[in-house]
Parts: sequence; structure tokens; C-alpha cells
Amino acid sequence: MTTAQPESQGSMFDTTIEHQEGSGFVRSLLAPLRWMRDYPTLWAGLFLLAFMVLFGIVGSQFVDPELARAGTVEIDLSPGQTVDYRVKGEDRSAFSVLGTDSQGRDVWAVTMLGTPLTIYVGFLAALIGMTIGTVLGFIGGFYGGIVDNFFKSFADMLITVPVLMILVVVAVTLKSSIDVTQQALIISAFVWMWPLRTIRAQVLSMRERAYISVAQISGANTLEVIFLEMLPNLLPFLAASLATAVATAMLTTIGMDALGLGPQNQPTLGNTIYWALFYSAPFRGIWWWWTPPVLALALVFGSLYLITAGLDPLANPRLRRQV
Repeated sequence: MTTAQPESQGSMFDTTIEHQEGSGFVRSLLAPLRWMRDYPTLWAGLFLLAFMVLFGIVGSQFVDPELARAGTVEIDLSPGQTVDYRVKGEDRSAFSVLGTDSQGRDVWAVTMLGTPLTIYVGFLAALIGMTIGTVLGFIGGFYGGIVDNFFKSFADMLITVPVLMILVVVAVTLKSSIDVTQQALIISAFVWMWPLRTIRAQVLSMRERAYISVAQISGANTLEVIFLEMLPNLLPFLAASLATAVATAMLTTIGMDALGLGPQNQPTLGNTIYWALFYSAPFRGIWWWWTPPVLALALVFGSLYLITAGLDPLANPRLRRQV
């Protein structure tokens, strides 16, 4: 009896360890589901944005790019008809899901190709602007002094200037038509001011907190304090700011396109809206021309809003739930 008792205890101990390990493995598998339960708005926005990105990227692989060129097919055909067109001396035909416009382009092809282009412009301009604003915000907020005053004053001055007016002047000055990458670079020069102000305010608040002082007393240098102490705590806030910057950049892009100052040789959604307005499509009853780009933009903006709202509990400790 005395020898059996330790074996029994040992087997029970091993079983407990295996149960805990198994439970830990199950918890790791269920972690994404818990995140979806705790932050449904965030996940809904991410899924919707991923759907729109895949809609354009995957869908464009099944669309002939020639159908998005002006003069390719018969004009003003209603949805659900077969269109005939000619490419390099070869006769082709395709089913037109959304009909054609007054320029002789297939609206389905234009929407498929234009959705990823418009999202690309917004994300590229926002990433560049957020990077500039974050770097300058950290430098100004952490070091303060003359550098901080210069960055803040310069950003405040640019914020008061109508951005769209400057973009119009820049676009008109350029003699040749710009492409989507050049458009994103131009817009990025005017979307870094708000990230600078918000990041600077966060850094000014964080650098006075106790854990920053403890890190500095412990011998951490400036880069270690910034990248190991401050930046991880600001990641949810930076992600929410990025989503807002993408929406702002896309609105600016659509504004340029709607004025006819965007890329003329690439079928962006804003460019499609511009030509629909130019040919008075809403008043002529050609609803299939302007409705798809407007609906695509509404879904993208809706996804960005859901992402921003879903990140708010993570970025704002007062709203963070106790899980």
C-alpha cells in the first residue's frame, strides 16, 4: 500500500499536467473566437475591408482589361446583355453584368479594376502620411523645446490651408496626366499633420508616466524607451489613426478625380464618378453607371469606420472591457 500511493499521486499529477496543457492548447485555438466575441465591430470591419480588397484583386483576374478602355463596346447598354468587342484584330464577346457607359466601357470591368486602385491610393497615401506624422510626433513630443514648437506651428499652419485647393493647383501645374502612385504621393504630403498632432499629444502624456521614469532610471536609452515602452502602448491608437487617415486620403482622391484632376488613363472609382457626372448619367437614368462605384466606396468607408470604432476600446483604456 505504501508503494502504490506515490504511483497513484504521480499518475494524478501527470494527468493534471496533461489536462492543463490540453486546456492551454484549446484556449489558444479559441483565442480568435474570444476576440471576435469581445470586439465584433473590429472584426466586422476587417472582414468587410478584406472582402472589398479580394473583390477587386481576385475579380480583376477574371475581367478583360480591354473592356475598361473607352470605345471598346457599344455605349449605354443596360445590365445583363452580351457585348461584342475587338482586341488586336480578334473578335470577342462577353456578358455585361452591369451594362456599359457612354464612353463605351463595361461598368463591371471598370468597377473591378477601379476598386483596388482606389484602395491602393488611400492606403499608400495614409501609410506615408502616418509614418511622417508618427516620426515627427515622437520627436517633438519626446524632446520638446524648439523642435517641438516648430513641428507644431508648421502643422497648424498647413491645417488651416484648404488642401483640395492646393491639390488642384498642383494637378493643374503638372502638364502630363498623373498615375495613381503619383497621386498618392501628392496626397500624402497633406495628410501627415493630424497624425503629428495626435501622436505628439499622446507622447507628451506618456513621457510623464511612472513606468517611463522607471525605464529611464533603469538605464534604458531613448530608443529603448520609445520602441519598447511607448510604441507598443500606442499600437491600437496608431491603427485607429491609420484607418482614419486612409478614409481621409480616399476622400481627397475622390475629390481630385471628381474634378477631373486624377489619373485619366486608369479606371479609379472617382474617375468613373467624374465621367458619370460629365455625361449626366443620374439625370439620364443610367443608374448602372454611377451606382456600382458609389456602393463600392460606401462599403470601403463603412469598413474603415467599423475598424476605427472597434479599435476605440483598445486605444482608450476607459472604454476597454474587462474580459
